[in-house]
Amino acid sequence: MKMLVTGATGKFGTKVIDTLLKTVPAGQLAVSVRNPDKAEGLRSRGVEVRQGDFDHPETLDSAFAGIDRLLIISTDGDNETRIRQHSNAVAAAERAGVKFIAYTSLANAQESTNVFAPTHKATEAAIIQTGIPYSFLRNNWYLENEIPSIQAVLAGAPWVTSAGNGRVGWTLQQDYAEAAAAVLSGNGHENTIYELSGKPLTQEDLVSALGTVLGKEVEVQQVDDATYGDIMKGAGVPDFLLPLVVDIQRSIREGSLDFESNDFEKVLGRPATPINVALTQIVNGN
Repeated sequence: MKMLVTGATGKFGTKVIDTLLKTVPAGQLAVSVRNPDKAEGLRSRGVEVRQGDFDHPETLDSAFAGIDRLLIISTDGDNETRIRQHSNAVAAAERAGVKFIAYTSLANAQESTNVFAPTHKATEAAIIQTGIPYSFLRNNWYLENEIPSIQAVLAGAPWVTSAGNGRVGWTLQQDYAEAAAAVLSGNGHENTIYELSGKPLTQEDLVSALGTVLGKEVEVQQVDDATYGDIMKGAGVPDFLLPLVVDIQRSIREGSLDFESNDFEKVLGRPATPINVALTQIVNGN
């Protein structure tokens, strides 16, 4: 059985491959990457490296050839770009006769008002339409997304947010990566949807836990969207990204990531890493 992971040189993909290599022989693993030169480390570990670019569908036919089980890691970019790229990957998987597709989606994807939801709605629908057995890994939110805010707190700044009382199911990328590896390499995951989430917390809950980890009280500064955008601009966020970072706060405020689930236990046999433990790892740079 041959398994392939796309985007395997990214931060998330690297964690997935590292996890798979603990239990799966390297000869059963392949990766599809835009730039094979960046995957020399994987090649040296016995993983087959294939060139595949979601913007050039013709490269995906050879990248996916002979693959039984495929993990499509969602790409970066605006929704329109990502929908096109993912559609190319799904169509190539169908042409190649792939027998199972796992896809990194988003919490409550079909009903979500999150700024990123349109990509995941469209991709899930495209996968279902192929008739290929699938598993949708509906990841909530990476705790790593908050590293800039955590670094600001470490430098003495308050925690600034316009997310109000919206709750988020934060956990570590490693938890999501281990779940993806378990589903890709395991049995019994055909036509499943896993809502992968930590315990939903408000910004105040998260900052309280961070304060405990740091041994100090951290101020939370709740602001409106316009003020948040101004503060982020002052912190060096590029102008073209400002609408996105403000929209993320809005969608959190409106509850788009407030989703409680025990699916980590179903997939991994354990819940997500406790938030204090996860924050300790982030603060210590692990």
